[in-house]
Amino acid sequence: MITPDDIREELKSVKDPELDLDIVTLGLVRGIAVDEDGTGAEITMTLTSPFCPFANELIEEVEEKAGALFQGEEGSVRVEITFDPPWEPPAGVREMLGL
Repeated sequence: MITPDDIREELKSVKDPELDLDIVTLGLVRGIAVDEDGTGAEITMTLTSPFCPFANELIEEVEEKAGALFQGEEGSVRVEITFDPPWEPPAGVREMLGL
């Protein structure tokens, strides 16, 4: 059965195009819940900004990468975007970005 850790590991290959860091390291993935029957998952994430010009592309890539773990069954992965609380880069990322 696919676990949240499996999905999180797969999402490390999804990079924010502006910062060139993966969305897990950036702290954009807020939560991962695998469906009880193991056929899909819901991923709660945020974006670096509510006006992120790459929002649609990031969501599609998250759905594609995580969905591949479920044999690519369409609709198996749902992404919910939240801005509560707003994104703040983790300490390690702030150091990398010189903030």
